[in-house]
Order: sequence, then C-alpha cells, then structure tokens
Amino acid sequence: MFRFLITLSILLSYFNCFSLASVVTCSGIVPMRYRNDTISITDFGGVGDGKTLNTKAFREAIYRIQHLRRSGGTLLFIPPGVYLTGSFNLTSHMTLYLAKGAVIKATQDTWNWPLVAPLPSYGRGRERPGGRYMSFIHGDGLQDVVITGENGTIDGQGAIWWNMWRQRTLPFTRPNLIEFMNSRSIIISNVIFQNSPFWNIHPVYCSNVVIRYVTILAPADSPNTDGIDPDSSSNVCIEDSYISTGDDLVAVKSGWDEYGIAYGHPSSGITIRRVTGSSPFSGIAVGSETSGGVENVLAEHINLYNVGVGIHVKTNIGRGGFIRNITVSDVYMENARKGIKIAGDVGDHPDDKFNPNALPVVSGITIKDVWGTKVQQSGLIQGLKNSPFTGICLSNINLHGVAGPTSPPFKCSDVSGSAYQVKPWPCSELSGSQQTGACSNHF
Repeated sequence: MFRFLITLSILLSYFNCFSLASVVTCSGIVPMRYRNDTISITDFGGVGDGKTLNTKAFREAIYRIQHLRRSGGTLLFIPPGVYLTGSFNLTSHMTLYLAKGAVIKATQDTWNWPLVAPLPSYGRGRERPGGRYMSFIHGDGLQDVVITGENGTIDGQGAIWWNMWRQRTLPFTRPNLIEFMNSRSIIISNVIFQNSPFWNIHPVYCSNVVIRYVTILAPADSPNTDGIDPDSSSNVCIEDSYISTGDDLVAVKSGWDEYGIAYGHPSSGITIRRVTGSSPFSGIAVGSETSGGVENVLAEHINLYNVGVGIHVKTNIGRGGFIRNITVSDVYMENARKGIKIAGDVGDHPDDKFNPNALPVVSGITIKDVWGTKVQQSGLIQGLKNSPFTGICLSNINLHGVAGPTSPPFKCSDVSGSAYQVKPWPCSELSGSQQTGACSNHF
C-alpha cells in the first residue's frame, strides 16, 4: 500500500511541476528519480515510538541498498512515527522518503557520537581543534541521492549541543544536521529540518545539488545554526524555501584561511531564489570563509524579516581567495539592523599560521531592486586598504528607517563602483553615474 501512495505522491509532484512551468527554476540540473525498488524501515526492525533506538535499523537498511544495487536504486520509506536514531551514512542511488507524520530524531547520546576528520579546506574543526562530530545524516563520495517526502521532519535535538557550546564544554566541533561531501546529483526537497546542533544543510566539495521546498527551523538564540551553507561546491540550486534559524539563512563558503587557499576549491554557480526567512544574523551571505574563492552567485526574490544584516558579503585578511560576480536582486527586508554590509574585517582565524598578507580580492558585486522598511542603518561597505573592493554596483535601492522616511546613510571606505537611484544616497566613493566604469555592464 505504501508503495502505491509513494508512486501517487511522485506523480502528483510531476503534475505540480507542469502547472508551475512558467516559474523560473534551476532545479532541472538534477532530475527527480523514481525508484523501482522500495523498502521500509520497519522491514529492518524500525519502531516509531520515539523511545526505541533505531540506529541499527537505519544502518542495516542502507547496507542492504548499498550491496544489493538494484537497477535504478532503492527508496527507503519512513512511515508515520518518531524514529529515534544515532547518526548514519547514506549511500548512492537511494531515496530517503519521509511520509507525512514521520520524524527522524537524533539521539542525545553525545558520548557515542562518531568522529570524522576535519575538512581539508578548514584544517581543523570549525569550532574546536582536531576532528569533528559526524553530521547526523552523512554522505561522502555519493551520487544520485534524494531526501524527500511529504514534509516529514528531521530533528537534530540540538539543545544539548547548544548548551555544551554555551558552557564551553565541547570537546570537538558540533555535528551538522545534513552533510554531503565529495558528492554529486543530490536532491533535498519537501522535508522539515529543525533543531540542528550546528549548520543545517552543508554540501561541501559537491556538484549539482538541488535544495527546494524545504523548511528549516531553529530558535533565534541557537548558536551557529546556519540554514544552508554551500561550501566549495558548484552548480547548487536553492529555491522555494522558508528558513528561520539562529544564524545566516544561506551562506556561501569555500574554506578557511591557509587551509582553504591550499585546497583551492571555489564555490561557483550558486542560485538562491524565492527564499523567505528571519535570523538575528544574515539573510543572504557570502563568507566569511571564502579562501577557495566564490564566484557566479545569483540570489533573487528574497523576503527577509527581523534580520541582523539583510545582504552580507564578508571576508577578512588572511582569507585570500576572491569574491566576484555576485548578484543580489529583488529583495524585500523588514526590521533589519543593517540593510547591506560588504566588509573585509569579519570572521576569525583557525590558528596563528594564517598569512596576514593573503588579502581577498572582491569585485563585481551587484545589488539591485531592494526595498526595506524599519532598517536601522542602510549599509556599510568597507574594503581593505591594500585590496580595495571594486565594481560595487548599487541600483534601485530604497531603505526606509525606523523613525523616518530613510535610514541613516551608508558608510564606505576603500571601495569603488557606482550607485544609481539609491536612497539614502550611499557614499561619495560610489559615483552617481549609471554608466560608470566597471558597473556599466551590471545595470
């Protein structure tokens, strides 16, 4: 019966795609796969009572998928219920399908949580030296993996990890909720992610990744619970999602200082479209870990409420790398501490071995068609004295203040570019001509 229901659900999603054919989307980079073979977690002893530990059931089910290698792959069905489990690895050519009312919930047994090596582009755990805790749901070296369903929930039960961070008792870096490494052709859709211990969805060293129709939730005071962090990855499509977390909603990254420079794997071809959310930190961010380079990023049709910084491009000395050809457009923000921030003094360092002469090169940043209300400060654009930010192009931006028709003016230094129809007027460093210099191609 559940196989019929899954087939019906997938067919309905196809019809829905046809009805939305006029909507611009990048999701076609990874076609949705239909699996001929279906198994249920209950076939392997899974019990959805919220108390039974199902780690063995998940690992045995995925072992079966990995070794039987059915033509077209296998779908692992999670029926309604609450399935408590430790962390587990996915495998290639599989779909993890959560039915309506299904919850995969992380155990709070931190003592037995497995450790993995630090990412080579970070050189150590992001929070603590040495290794790091494996993500709750993990995949390394995979292809053709789908996490989807009927808006079931993956719950990281992160509070115990947040408290360890607050009390400074973490022995290693907290686990992400979902992490794919060195993988390609990944789809994550129609799932609710909540209470991640650390970053929520982290594709790193990946290509061709679609994240669509997801909801990501964490309390506003939960530390470092970034929504989606594409990291040293290419061709990533993020669309039609709602994110409300304790840190950046979407942050494009590519490695940390000397380790990211040495690894040299940029993020490129990132599309962020029709995302709505709130965060005490950034709405749409690039950085601050950008040492491998970030280029060709498009973010459009973004709605932000109750945010720290609406649009944030951030880097630092020692990062090296480049940030170029970034376009953010059609943004609405309401109740923001700062509307736009592009800065070269943000973020910490992994150790004292970073090279202070490794300066990032920031160029070709276009921000246009932005409307803000209750914006406390319009913006800050602060380049580096020995590596000024160039080609900064602002167009058709109107940021209203809290107490008046406009928010306080921009502050700028070590920056060049153009501004056109920006209110309040940004700064003298950005010329008023629509067709000036490097910005003429952006408007």
